[in-house]
Parts: sequence; C-alpha cells; structure tokens
Amino acid sequence: MSEGIPCLWMRGGTSKGAYFLARDLPSERAAIDDLLLRIMGSPDARQIDGIGGADPLTSKVAILSPSSRTDADVDYLFLQVFVDQALVSDAQGCGNILAGVGPAAIERGLVAAHDGQTPVRIHMINTGEVAVAHIATPGARVCYDGPARIDGVPGSHAGVPLIFSGLAGSMTGGAMLPTGHAVEQINGVACTLIDMGMPIVVMDAADFGLTGQESREALDADAELKAKIEAIRLIAGPMMGLGDVSLKSVPKMTLVSPAMAGGAISTRSFIPHRCHATIGVFAAVSVAAACVLPEGPAAELARLPGDGVFRIEHPTGAAEVMLTRDAGGAVVAAGTLRTARKLMDGLVFPGPARQPVTP
Repeated sequence: MSEGIPCLWMRGGTSKGAYFLARDLPSERAAIDDLLLRIMGSPDARQIDGIGGADPLTSKVAILSPSSRTDADVDYLFLQVFVDQALVSDAQGCGNILAGVGPAAIERGLVAAHDGQTPVRIHMINTGEVAVAHIATPGARVCYDGPARIDGVPGSHAGVPLIFSGLAGSMTGGAMLPTGHAVEQINGVACTLIDMGMPIVVMDAADFGLTGQESREALDADAELKAKIEAIRLIAGPMMGLGDVSLKSVPKMTLVSPAMAGGAISTRSFIPHRCHATIGVFAAVSVAAACVLPEGPAAELARLPGDGVFRIEHPTGAAEVMLTRDAGGAVVAAGTLRTARKLMDGLVFPGPARQPVTP
C-alpha cells in the first residue's frame, strides 16, 4: 500500500469518485473501509489530507471486479465515504457513479471494447439488479467526447444511456411501496415511501412552509427544517424495512413542488443531511414513479409528460427519466442518460489514520 494503489478518478454524472479494482484492495471489508477513509481524507470537513472534495457528491468509491453472474459483465460495489465521519456505507447504490463503471471496466480490461459502441452489463451489488450501459468506443477505445449534455455538468460529452429493470423494492424487500400504501402520515406530513432503485420519502415542500424553489445553501442553513425532516426520516426508515437509519444514508428525503421550467415536477433532495446540488439518478427514477401513482404529494403536483420523458427538476437543471409501464400502469423499467469522463489515472497514496481536525 505504501507504493500506491491503482486508481481511476472519474466524473460519473454529477458526482466524482475513485474507481478501484477489487484485486487491488484488501479482501476484508473493515480493512477496505479503513483504507478508503485514509484515501479520501475522512473524517475531516475539508478532507484536506486526501482526494475527497469535501462534499458527499465528491467522496464516492466504485469497486469493480469480473462479474459473479452469467447475465452481467462486471460487478460494481458502490461505497459512500462520509466526509466528516469515520463511516463508509454500502446502504445504497449510486446511478451517477454507475455512469463511469462501463468506461472504467473497459479501461481496466474487464470488458473488451467493440468498434463503435460497447454494451456493458453491470451487476449492482448494493441492490442486486443489472443495468446496461452503452459506451461509445470508436476504434474499440473509450471516447469521452460527444454532444450529450446533462444539467449540473458544464459542456458536452459522450452520452452514456443507462437502462434499468427490476428496480422495485431494490433495498426494501421487493415492493415499490414498502408499506403497501401510496401515502403515509408521519408527524402530520403526507409522505410517499417509495423505492424504485433508491428508497426515498417524497413530501410536499409546502407542508414545510417552503416554495420548493429555495437554494441549496438556504436549505442547508435551515437547522429547524433539517431537524423536522430528519425526525420523519428516522420514523420512515423502519416503516420501509430499513431498520434504524440513524447512521445510514437512506432513505433520501425529497421535497417536491410544481415544476417551474416545463418539467414534470421540481425537487429538493436531501442525501440525507445535506441538500443535493442536483438529484441522484435512482432518486430521480423513484420520484418519476411517484408521479404516476394514483395519489401522493408527487402525484398531486406532477405534470405528466406526453412523450414519456419525465424531466425531474432540481437546483441546477433537470434529470431526464424514461419510464416503461405495463398494461396496468405499473412501472417495469426505466432509463436515463448520463455522461462520464476520466479525470485521472494513476496511483493514490493513503494517509495515516487520523482524528477530526478543526479548520
């Protein structure tokens, strides 16, 4: 380890993270967690002695290995490295970091590239589902340049279409609505507890005296609001079959309001204690699924799209989600478009174990 560990530092969607091969890391999970904390520089609000970016969106890890399943090409374990806590969590997946898995798998030789486009079947270990990513590979090499644009990322890049199926109840026992109801009352607030790839709690921003268009900074600074949301989260977690969630990063808490820029609905997503600069891919899919329920905060506020593309608005734009529904209206598959880019390929050097420091 003192000689460095091979690492790809990549942007996936609207997140950044370190991509490792499992064979380059310890075999035991406790040792992996300790190593990743030292690599990212946690716990420290600035992550000054590591490669983390002092934000949950830039303190993420993907661990890749040859797939253990015949219906997939690569296994992908997502780990969230907390910034100011000595905590590494596998309690959720990440669809943004997922966007970089296909390119990383090809770059590292886990998947052979075709000339033109290469489909990569990705087993998401956190939730058990398989996603298919389509990677631009002209000349059998990964190409990161292209015309695709996603809100929250400057410029244009090669598109990474992602197709998901079997998302219902990804972490909550196999049902999209873990409690069996579209609406639950928690602390006097109407909530939709839903899991279509990401367990989230959907609430009307107006029930908290908000317009839903507040800035991320304003919401993060509202201690009273965050306390109310956290109180609901701690009750919702066990109701969703997630157990005690006080030290978990799920469920995500999502405030919804009417769309302001032509989308289906507007969101402010907490992950779970800070407001997301955008919205996670799977959280966006779960919000879109909530929009087509017969009742609930999202269903009451949503403007359903005529073309089947749900634009889920967030603080810096919108995430596009395509839903496939069966004859009865149930959501059976979803798709989205992300982009990814290789930022650095080299060796990373973990620091010593540390105690939190005061800036």
